Amino acid sequence: MKLDALYSELTLKTKAKLALVVLDGLGDLATPEQNNMTPLEAATTPNLDALVRSGCAQGRMIPVAPGITPGSGPGHLGLFGYDPLEFQVGRGVIEALGLGLELRPGDVAARANFATLDARGVVTDRRAGRIATEICERLCAKLAAQIKSIGDTEVLIKAGKEHRFVVVFRGPGLEGPLTDADPNREGFPIPTVRPRDENNAGQKKMAALVADFYKAALPVLAKEKPANAFLMRGIAHQPHIPLFEERYRLRPAALAVYPMYKGLAQLVGMKKVEGPATIAEQFERYLVEYPNFDFFFIHYKYTDKAGEDGNFLAKMKALEDFDAALPILLRKKPDVLVLTGDHSTPVAVQGHSWHPQPVLLHSAVSGSDKLERFTETGANLGSLGIFESKYLIRLMQANARMFDKFGA
Repeated sequence: MKLDALYSELTLKTKAKLALVVLDGLGDLATPEQNNMTPLEAATTPNLDALVRSGCAQGRMIPVAPGITPGSGPGHLGLFGYDPLEFQVGRGVIEALGLGLELRPGDVAARANFATLDARGVVTDRRAGRIATEICERLCAKLAAQIKSIGDTEVLIKAGKEHRFVVVFRGPGLEGPLTDADPNREGFPIPTVRPRDENNAGQKKMAALVADFYKAALPVLAKEKPANAFLMRGIAHQPHIPLFEERYRLRPAALAVYPMYKGLAQLVGMKKVEGPATIAEQFERYLVEYPNFDFFFIHYKYTDKAGEDGNFLAKMKALEDFDAALPILLRKKPDVLVLTGDHSTPVAVQGHSWHPQPVLLHSAVSGSDKLERFTETGANLGSLGIFESKYLIRLMQANARMFDKFGA
């Protein structure tokens, strides 16, 4: 019997409430440059400390496999219990869904970043200084007015937050995935996209379309500063994924601010709760929605953002801001509460990394690891040990007493 089939067979319907709170990019590294402390260790977090002392289990999670650095898509799919190696979803699909675009069969979506090129065509800033959302909206409108179609393919462009936007290609015979038009670091030109499968006619047509899109779009942006170019990633079509509620017998809701994380939630059938813009507002809305759902996914972006910027103090401040809002959530403590990240974003790395992220689990039967704080060092000592993130939801279900006994 396959493991997922066994879990389904053992699953019991209960009235338990579960909450997964994801501090994006939470994990970090202690380095000599920061007095051998991580931002989580250096931050003042009295509310989180009190939660730990009330009795929690801690550990660390491998997001995909040892040594593999995940993107946000695989990182979150693992947290939702979907093996990232089995369910591979392009970032463009996730972003498009999060922005409210309805993808049709055969559509191919790409996540894009406005960027800065120098006179030689070399990328000098992959995020164009994190331009304001208003500027992104203006530039997207400019592109959309100039490029409505390429050949027999309709082109849809929609702005996201800050430097991010989405491009959807809608036409006959299109297929993904493609390689990225993104060097993933500064100091290199924009690479030409290629089919993942050179024998796939739909991917070959799609690669040619992306090349033509760049030829049409880059001149439109040439005089803009600093966003005179763009990068494209996750160029793919939407795959079939089993719905969360069918898989776990839990009615799920998502409280996320950024479109990508809304898209990830929608992809697995979570109800997007729109409106809240800050973590405090997200927690307040959680209190309102508490009777309506069994499972809550709550996403907090700013730990990851500070890590990518290499800003230790900003990441520490983001953690302290989160801690200040935490008592709102705890007014109606769920039966199972997990705090973790989708991956690590160490300040020293200035990007995602392969390091296992810390995880805290609180329930009536989680036991206590008798730790004083939630930190990477403490998590290394915790009773959860090191496990693959795809098992996290199953551990939450177990702590909610949702599984019958296996065998006699």
